[in-house]
Amino acid sequence: MSDARWTAHDLPDLSGRTIVVTGANSGLGFETTRALAHRGAHVIMGCRRVDAAREAARRIEEEGATGRLEPSALDLADLSSIEAFADRVEAGHDCLDALCNNAGVMALPYAKTADGFEMQLGINHLGHYALTGHLLSLLLAADGSRVVTVSSLAHRMGRMDWEDLQGERRYRKWMAYGQSKLANLLFTFELQRRLGAAQRDTLAAACHPGYAATNLQDAGARQSGAKLRAMFMRGMNRVAAQSAMMGSLPSLYALFGDDVRGGDFIGPDGAMQMRGYPTQVEASAHANDTDLAAELWAVSQRLTGVRYDALSN
Repeated sequence: MSDARWTAHDLPDLSGRTIVVTGANSGLGFETTRALAHRGAHVIMGCRRVDAAREAARRIEEEGATGRLEPSALDLADLSSIEAFADRVEAGHDCLDALCNNAGVMALPYAKTADGFEMQLGINHLGHYALTGHLLSLLLAADGSRVVTVSSLAHRMGRMDWEDLQGERRYRKWMAYGQSKLANLLFTFELQRRLGAAQRDTLAAACHPGYAATNLQDAGARQSGAKLRAMFMRGMNRVAAQSAMMGSLPSLYALFGDDVRGGDFIGPDGAMQMRGYPTQVEASAHANDTDLAAELWAVSQRLTGVRYDALSN
């Protein structure tokens, strides 16, 4: 990309485009939805709490956004909720121009999803793997559609622990988070390989927000009852983090930047990729391991029961 600093003002006119954003009611998801709606997009807001999604939509509409906002219930910790959400989207739409796999959790106390998956892997990766698979036919029906998955700098510390993938023997919340964020990248790059092999023009790209101030940082501490740590994280957000709006720029660029290619990874251009404007960045060696990606794909298919038959050779 060029040396010019890309912002949401550089988004094209999105009138007539339909985009799904998960976790659209707060943080990065809210800012992504807000920017898309102000450019005329129809945004389907997939959120666990529909009342919060409706309130977020109301705030954006009151700002004068011209795009249509469609709040819809989506619990990424429940495969039945994911399928029901996808069914509703399919019933109301002929195609999708983009899917932004944004929602996530970080450093939670050990818990399981409705289907028995470790919560961080279940929401951050398996839920989005299942959602993308269910929406794939709609994405393939739109010319040049995109699947963008939000990862993290924490993918660098991630390792796929095949012997204890769900943390049932030993759970370390930060390592589990890193594993889930590594999984986001392995999934994205494998999805792009499969799209290319099937000669589809849908592309898969990934991004990370750097260090952006959202409620993600202190959620785990609050759930653990660690009040001092939660206060510390909120303080760090105020003094060290960039805004959620700036953190959303890599997502927005990956979704509609005009020089994004399949398999790109977009992050901030500042020191250590912690803050700044969107640019292409490098993923870790583990994230680029094709054997790891193929194994994760097979495991994800087995655990969720979701197959990407349209991409089968």
